[in-house]
Amino acid sequence: VPMLLISCLQRCIQLVLLPVYVLVYLGIWDALYKKVFPYIMAKLAPRYNHKVRKQKQELFSNLEQFAGPSGHLRLLEIGTGTGTNFQFYPAGCQLTCTDPNPNFEQFLRKNLSENLHLQLERSLVVSGEDLRQVAAGTMDVVVCTLVLCSVSSVERVLREVLRVLRPGGAFYFLEHVAADQSSWTYFWQKVCEPAWKCFGDGCSLSRETQKDLEKASFSELNLRRIHVPPSWIPASPHIIGYAVK
Repeated sequence: VPMLLISCLQRCIQLVLLPVYVLVYLGIWDALYKKVFPYIMAKLAPRYNHKVRKQKQELFSNLEQFAGPSGHLRLLEIGTGTGTNFQFYPAGCQLTCTDPNPNFEQFLRKNLSENLHLQLERSLVVSGEDLRQVAAGTMDVVVCTLVLCSVSSVERVLREVLRVLRPGGAFYFLEHVAADQSSWTYFWQKVCEPAWKCFGDGCSLSRETQKDLEKASFSELNLRRIHVPPSWIPASPHIIGYAVK
């Protein structure tokens, strides 16, 4: 019965959003939304940061422990977007930014101008599944926040993360994930997912990212679950932590 109800409610939402689905079918929506999405994120990211400021400060507090022999921290961020994490990175951090959407560039530059303690090495328009422009074993840290929910393959991204990290390097993550399957939150995640993907640039609400992290070849995984307020929204369940190569 729940699956039937989920399917019916999905159809109702899709009916309401029929004009959007027509644009998706015609191939217009994606190109249009990729131009608009950075403006939406520029508004939403500071609000999200305010909610998780304490958690992010705690998460990134030990970044400098992974600095290389030179004392400099070489950090690559997957899906940098507007640069919402820059304020949490330590001074002198050598930064490589990656994002598949080139329309984030103006917001990225603005954030860099407000975070002069960082040193931008490179900014690449690439997806997390294909970091071939970054040499193997050249990064001390890789960061990924609210990105694994929308990539085409979490497994491929993690494979690339492990490739570019030096031995003993770390992967930091903060991602919203699927709720417990017996919960109402999970029910609403499944109901909202088709529409959410349209307006969230491919974002999936019910991805079990922790399972991919557990299966990846990290030597150590530090992971805990949190809920980002308000707890009733489908994207409230999160995982946060870091994994060591």
